[in-house]
Amino acid sequence: MTSDVPPLPPFHLTARPWSPAQIPREAYLRRLENLCRFLARNQAANGAIIDPLLGREHQYATPYFACAVAVLLNEGTAADLKDNGLRAMDHATACFAGGSDAIPDRHGEFFATSLAEALELYRNIARSQQIDSWSNRLAVPREDIFRGPLNNWRTYAMRGEWLRARLGLVPVSSARDFIEKAWRNEGQRLRIVQDRWNLYQDRETDPESHAVEAVGRVNILALVEAGYDGPSAPEMRALTERATAVTLLLQDPSGQCPPNGRADNHIWNDALYQLAFEILAERKAAAGQLIDAGRYRRAAELAFQSIARWQRNDKDWVGSFYITKNHFDPRQRVGYQEASNCANYNASLALHLAQAVRIRQSEIPEQPTPAEIGGFALETDKAFASVVANAGGMQLFAALRGDTRPVYGNYWTPLGILRFGRSGWDSRLGPSDGLRDAATGRGISFAPTWLENGQWVRMADVPERYQGYFSVSFAHPLVVRCVIDYRPRDGHGPLFHHELILTPDGVLATLRAENANQFGVTWPLLENDGTALHCRQTDNIAATAFTANADEQCFILVNTPQGRLQPETQLRGSYGWLRPLRAVSPGGTNTTFVYPRSPGDPSAETVRDSFQLTATGFRSALGEVRGTLYIGRTSAGGDGTELDLDGDGHPEIIFGRECRFIVQKNGNRPIAIETDRDVLVRIGKREWKTKAYQPLSLL
Repeated sequence: MTSDVPPLPPFHLTARPWSPAQIPREAYLRRLENLCRFLARNQAANGAIIDPLLGREHQYATPYFACAVAVLLNEGTAADLKDNGLRAMDHATACFAGGSDAIPDRHGEFFATSLAEALELYRNIARSQQIDSWSNRLAVPREDIFRGPLNNWRTYAMRGEWLRARLGLVPVSSARDFIEKAWRNEGQRLRIVQDRWNLYQDRETDPESHAVEAVGRVNILALVEAGYDGPSAPEMRALTERATAVTLLLQDPSGQCPPNGRADNHIWNDALYQLAFEILAERKAAAGQLIDAGRYRRAAELAFQSIARWQRNDKDWVGSFYITKNHFDPRQRVGYQEASNCANYNASLALHLAQAVRIRQSEIPEQPTPAEIGGFALETDKAFASVVANAGGMQLFAALRGDTRPVYGNYWTPLGILRFGRSGWDSRLGPSDGLRDAATGRGISFAPTWLENGQWVRMADVPERYQGYFSVSFAHPLVVRCVIDYRPRDGHGPLFHHELILTPDGVLATLRAENANQFGVTWPLLENDGTALHCRQTDNIAATAFTANADEQCFILVNTPQGRLQPETQLRGSYGWLRPLRAVSPGGTNTTFVYPRSPGDPSAETVRDSFQLTATGFRSALGEVRGTLYIGRTSAGGDGTELDLDGDGHPEIIFGRECRFIVQKNGNRPIAIETDRDVLVRIGKREWKTKAYQPLSLL
């Protein structure tokens, strides 16, 4: 077990004005109830939930629905769904009693967890005869039920067996033996303990799946939460808590969990993140660690916001959710894996929302999350081969390796930078993911493109040939400087050096190449996610937005008046149709500024016209980077002994010794300050003494 803690940002102040989301627990319940009503409309007379597109019961939709309804009933709502819940419970337990072959699609592991949880909830709702009947059915020997693979399916079995033991349906000692064997002898422990950050390795795609990672980790996290007391419980708890802390860094500032790997960009991915964060929020609150508890509560609410936007209101689908993060007709199965269907994945959302409701019992004041504060650059284990960097809530996420073989008909992870997100901004525009098309092998990511044998090659096209290498030179909540070097695996081909400067306003990406005469950068422009977006293009700018006068993603060629943008053929990924734009600059460098713009921010044209590269950074209408210092519209800071806010050559703020600091400001007036050590601060004729990592109001 790795002993070091994940590098969570120690600072508290944010680069942009911040306010709590204040999402009440009742909001979870309302979304859950609407979803359960949709599922109930697709219930057969025998209690089974029928997939409206498949026309049959599929996987675990029925027991998940039964459990979700039980949570609603215990919360004193949706009383009219009681009969639906009882019929679903009756049908699902009858399937369970028949063993694996009687369970839809042989998903017994999934039935065990949800039915045991549901049985406990129905004790004060159903008749005693029903409870007795269901209990007898759920006491089936596990050998008749658990016949699935030993990847994340086994974690469902572990959790389900403990819940059955807790209800007296199987002997506690037998359940402990089963769980300990699965953990120690069947590889579950190794999937976590061998990972650099203790993320769960499902081992079905290469690189690993961040989506399915959450499944195994959250099942084990919840197993301990359910009171598991076997010999390995302390280790399980420590490992999964450490990994969940790391996922605070991987979550994007709008609440989405990271892309990459099998089943990524499905709505239920975010629901698992929400559930894990709620568990940690309650644990930290119970331990009196209120700052950490507030971060986890905020992260859970951001995940919920990301989920909530996908609930449907259109005819025949009211209350349901899209399966993947787009607005295409579900019959087109955009971004789906083989298992992706309407009933099972809507029911999965229902179950995890219901579990989050049950976990969330305390009122916890929110605190900014690490993804909203920034100041980090993290590389995951080589099995995941992903990196995340964040300055002031401006985040990028990249894959250092790409899929080289399709799994379930898809390449799940393209090579290159896949996501740009920003706090308080619609990260779907980022784009939120790249893609590689299984039919053509063509890919799209924000990464180098070059002319080879008369054809333009994009980095995402050739994961068999190239790999990325990540390095960091400076990381502060307002400035992060890092590099991705793309090198050919066999030593033959151009070498690319992508320097990245992240600030709260955007990312300056400067590409240089060796052994490439003509090269540029691919800009992935989201054009249609089932509905056409508002897109525009000039010689030096490309931008996209969902509606006019709304959040907009802008790609800007800076300091290159002779730049060229060449549109290439669209490809469709999980978020929609991406247009690759080939941005080529004359000379030996390509400099792009990625600018996530909100209404009221300077226009992309204003930023382009004002942009100046300097010896130590750059300046524009948005702000300025001077080496390790950043001066923006609402914040300033970095590493040093003084700060000149207005650029007149005379520092307004002087520190008693060198430190790292953040200053929140209104115009050129400092309003709050935070430093990484105790230090004397002089502003004008006044002095303050700061304490390390304790924000000080100057008002």
